[in-house]
Amino acid sequence: MLPINLDMDVLRSLVVATDLGSFVKAAGRLGRTQSAISLQMKKLEDQIGHAIFRKNGRGVALTDTGDVLLGYARRILALNDEAVTATRGGAVAGSVRLGLPQDLADQWLTGVLGPFHSAYPHIVFEAVIGRSRDLREQVAQGAVDIALVFGEIGRACDEPDAVAYLPVAWIGPRDFVARPEEPLPLALLDAPCMFRNFGIGELDAASRTWRISFTSPSLPGLWGALEAGLGVTVRTAFELPAALCVLDERSGLPPIAGVTPLSLLLTPNSRSEALEHLRSMLLESLLAHLPEGALRGPALFPAPARPGRRPRAVPRPIAAE
Repeated sequence: MLPINLDMDVLRSLVVATDLGSFVKAAGRLGRTQSAISLQMKKLEDQIGHAIFRKNGRGVALTDTGDVLLGYARRILALNDEAVTATRGGAVAGSVRLGLPQDLADQWLTGVLGPFHSAYPHIVFEAVIGRSRDLREQVAQGAVDIALVFGEIGRACDEPDAVAYLPVAWIGPRDFVARPEEPLPLALLDAPCMFRNFGIGELDAASRTWRISFTSPSLPGLWGALEAGLGVTVRTAFELPAALCVLDERSGLPPIAGVTPLSLLLTPNSRSEALEHLRSMLLESLLAHLPEGALRGPALFPAPARPGRRPRAVPRPIAAE
């Protein structure tokens, strides 16, 4: 029996449709009609020999087989795109401006810069590090091409552009234990800072006394203060330094409950081969580095769970119309 060769265009349609959550949006992104996307998905089911979609309310969602196939599709397309950019990317010139909050600008960014530079050695890469509120404005104005930004902290997951929801937690040295008879020492970023406001608000709501022991305009400065034992802070667990960890009630801290959406934004009407490749690399890297307890957001369809691990989120339905 001859091996089945999966159609690369069909696999790309599958990935784009699930990432965007809609056949209509996928058709617009890929320059096809909705009916053409539907026919591609039917062709894929015929090749696989199993259904990859199931009814879910007014839309459809992936079956277990579809989840598995999606994971392979991402890997196949990534290898295909790597081969294309390795042979063509060297001739592409220009610039890409990536906006990031400080949390993502140190360890995590390193893993993206190297592969991107290898694929596009003549692209000038500019990292714009700033606060999420400012980065959103820069994306809207076209001053930044693509940005990862935090959204407002809350208890509900309702940010349509979110690729992930990151739990907000107490962060501090591993041996930290609060003394209930003393004000809780807080190490914080300079105001205005939503993490700062959220932490103080939670302490006030719990009638827990506190004091500010350290402030800094930079996240590395904040991490250094925490490692030196100056107190605790409120942040996400994304790429924490090895000496720090998430603290819970065993450390004598009041419980906090909140998540911040992490969104991937593109400046309006800005599309290029290099920018699309960077977007795919950012999403792939984020999936590999999400901290424990993080949920994948509506702008990113969940990948199959790793063996032995519990899925972080319930798959979002794909709108069929």
